[in-house]
Amino acid sequence: MLAVMWGEEIVDSLPGVNLDQYGIQPRSAEGLIGVVTAPFLHGGFDHLIANSGAFLILGSLVALTTKRFWPVTIGVTLIGGLATWLLAGANTNHIGASGLVYGFAAFLVAWGVLTRKLLSILVSVVVVLMYGGIVVGVLPGQPGISWQGHLFGALAGVLMALVLRPDPR
Repeated sequence: MLAVMWGEEIVDSLPGVNLDQYGIQPRSAEGLIGVVTAPFLHGGFDHLIANSGAFLILGSLVALTTKRFWPVTIGVTLIGGLATWLLAGANTNHIGASGLVYGFAAFLVAWGVLTRKLLSILVSVVVVLMYGGIVVGVLPGQPGISWQGHLFGALAGVLMALVLRPDPR
């Protein structure tokens, strides 16, 4: 997925190409495609670099410690993206993998709490220590930052942990 993000950004940097227009555009029929495409679109290489490390680390932790990378990725993308499409401000365009990054982080923390397995708890503690500061990103006030994408991605991550936990008791 990360390779596709980088490939897309290379193509998007070519003269006359504007793939970022296919982001999530709330409550517009054209913007609904962004629910699926937004994680691959970035507002330049700085934006992509900012998301790449966390995507790689947190995505790898989801894959290696829970074996649920694809269900979490698809669930966070669809649920978080649809919530952003439904509830974010009108006439905005939401792009980037940060909603997925927030979803991975929230999933890993919730997974540790819900499963109560030592490895999962340790991973959730490491995630909180390394990425706990991202909580600020779910608050409004940073121009050009989709706090709605972050918030709904995180909530979707928690929901996916609840849905995918092995023993619902």
